Amino acid sequence: MSSPLRPLALIGAGGLGRETAELVRAINAALPTWDLLGFFDDDDTLAGTRIGGLPVLGTVAEAADDADLAIAICTARPGIGCSRARISAALDLPESRTPALVHPTSSLASSTVVGRGTILLAGVVATADVTLGAHVVVMPHTVLTHDDHIGDFVTIASGVRLGGSVHVGAEAYLGAGAMVREGIEIGSSALVGMGSVVLDDVPAGQTWAGVPARVLDTPRLTAAQDRDRGPGVDPARVTA
Repeated sequence: MSSPLRPLALIGAGGLGRETAELVRAINAALPTWDLLGFFDDDDTLAGTRIGGLPVLGTVAEAADDADLAIAICTARPGIGCSRARISAALDLPESRTPALVHPTSSLASSTVVGRGTILLAGVVATADVTLGAHVVVMPHTVLTHDDHIGDFVTIASGVRLGGSVHVGAEAYLGAGAMVREGIEIGSSALVGMGSVVLDDVPAGQTWAGVPARVLDTPRLTAAQDRDRGPGVDPARVTA
């Protein structure tokens, strides 16, 4: 007899991958849903090993092979902030294969919109009319208040607090404990340092940090710009 659970695998066997595995276990404890098979990762040293009790199944490219296998992309280090966008573009999976995963302890208003492939870890709060795009990652105990709009491939680290009507552009990264005043625009591929207090709009591609936050250094690359750099790091080869 076939399993009633849908098969699921995770891309990236690092910290976020292991956290997502625990999220899936929490979902299954509340309502059995997923048959969690293991990880795909491009780190050659992990081939054939087990991480957190789950096998490393193969390389990232091999994740596309099984049309019935659901996939969650679990890479999020700020140094490779566009990694989920690069992997998503390389695999080009249909929406049906990239479900959102929401921890049962998250508190989402009925007006919350959660995009494909988005991962919400424990204790995330969305109060009213919050929109999250595709492949967003929100780490534990983050608060998103009314009318916040989070673009595709954004990473929001633990303990972030967003005031109302904050807009965060695609591929931005908000560090742990950052606080953002209401009505602020954070541009695409921007990075906000941990513990920062953001009182002004953050332009696209800039890194801001401090209290109050100020610009620090040169622009970050978008996923498209990173792909256009030419020879170098394989854009699909990512280890979380």
